[in-house]
Amino acid sequence: MPPRTVVIGVDSSTQSTKAAFVDAATGQLLAVGRSPHVVTGEAGARETDPEVWWQALRDAVAAGLKESGVPAEDVTGIAVAGQQHGLVVLDREGRPLRPALLWNDTRSAPQAAALTAALGGPAAWTARTGSVPVASMTASKWQWLRENEPETASATAAIRLPHDFLTERLTGVAVTDPGDASGTCWYSTATGAYDPELLELLGLDPTLLPEVATTGAALAGSLTAEAARTLGLPAGIAVAAGTGDNMSAAVGLGLGGAGLLDHPVLSLGTSGTVFAASGTRPASAALSGFAAADGTYLPLACTLNCTLAVDKVAALLGLDRNDTAPGGEAVLLPYLDGERTPDLPTASGLLTGLRHDTTPQQLLGAAYEGAVVTVLRALDELLLACGLDPADPEVAARPLRLIGGGAQGHAWVETVRRLSGRPVVVPGSGELVALGAAALAQAAATGQDPVAIATAWDTGDDTRLPSVERDTETWERVGSVLERAAQPLLGGVN
Repeated sequence: MPPRTVVIGVDSSTQSTKAAFVDAATGQLLAVGRSPHVVTGEAGARETDPEVWWQALRDAVAAGLKESGVPAEDVTGIAVAGQQHGLVVLDREGRPLRPALLWNDTRSAPQAAALTAALGGPAAWTARTGSVPVASMTASKWQWLRENEPETASATAAIRLPHDFLTERLTGVAVTDPGDASGTCWYSTATGAYDPELLELLGLDPTLLPEVATTGAALAGSLTAEAARTLGLPAGIAVAAGTGDNMSAAVGLGLGGAGLLDHPVLSLGTSGTVFAASGTRPASAALSGFAAADGTYLPLACTLNCTLAVDKVAALLGLDRNDTAPGGEAVLLPYLDGERTPDLPTASGLLTGLRHDTTPQQLLGAAYEGAVVTVLRALDELLLACGLDPADPEVAARPLRLIGGGAQGHAWVETVRRLSGRPVVVPGSGELVALGAAALAQAAATGQDPVAIATAWDTGDDTRLPSVERDTETWERVGSVLERAAQPLLGGVN
């Protein structure tokens, strides 16, 4: 019997790092090592020292090796999928000059608005990058750094995204991929390269940026001797270019290369995200027209407030996260970190419709409803931007693939079913970002297509739930409050 080969897929997210040890032949998940991150900041600031990610990667790999019992010599490849948009600035020795500005840091909202205007408005940006600058985007954060910490900006010798930083630590090579690069707003999805005019607008020297690989599955390099000693892995194993977390989840789901919009996905995590694979480049101010890890496209819309915000409401009420009931007349928009979709970076949470008989369980239910309506409205915008009518019965009947931590929660799943009226599919694997990264690692080691690899792997049975009658009353009530909140001149919260 030939020796078993194992690949490692790394999910470096906002809150933690996971290292999934995967049987390269079958896709069997052998172990998942975990290590938490520390996020700091207040008043819109969200930061993490990139060295925390490197230490967490070391700890997660060590935990995975121990849990799986896999001999280190069986590992043949590794790839990192990371949280998108974060700004990492390094000195000439590759050391962070300051903590990374994370995707959910909203301080750069004024810079985002100014950049949008400087190029001539949203349409000019979507024509080039597929996306409009908001506070989440890396370009907005770089502009904030230039204006607020000019000495740090001047001292910057290299700029990386979170997954790029870790890939460079593994290989010594500065490389990114089209998927994660497309979330910077200085990479053009129209040309497949950094946009010189945008770099000039941002005062950004292109030599500070990593080379863009053809795909996230491209071989970035080999694991260096130093990184191998640190991680306890063999030197010289394949390291893929890697990608952003959403792009990696799409690979893990087997999405890619589609000529038409393929299988809408709703991810319930710290953020709420909706995306789908497309062979056609989208360009709409209503969504982020990202590239996919396989060289196609991944139209996506993202909300800032999802599971973490609702968990905060549960904690304030002293309730278990599943001790909930429909909100009744109460509407709670849990925009605790501002909001990205709709673009309300200075928003706060909003509660209305409170009555004497409103229960704590209903308030928690209202928080779920506010988060879910927000992300489902983003899904409608995504469908419209891709030429599909959300009200078309055929389109409305398409199942939603539900992923992320919230997909494992009864209250989240049932709220999505009730407010969408759609069938729901919960994939058998709960570690899709790490699984997608593992497929990228196997592709880098073998030259195979990563989507085909993930599709062929047996990763567990999906849970399929039928549709229920849509709760249009709650949908319309929450939507009405949300629309008013998005109009500050009419008394909203922005």
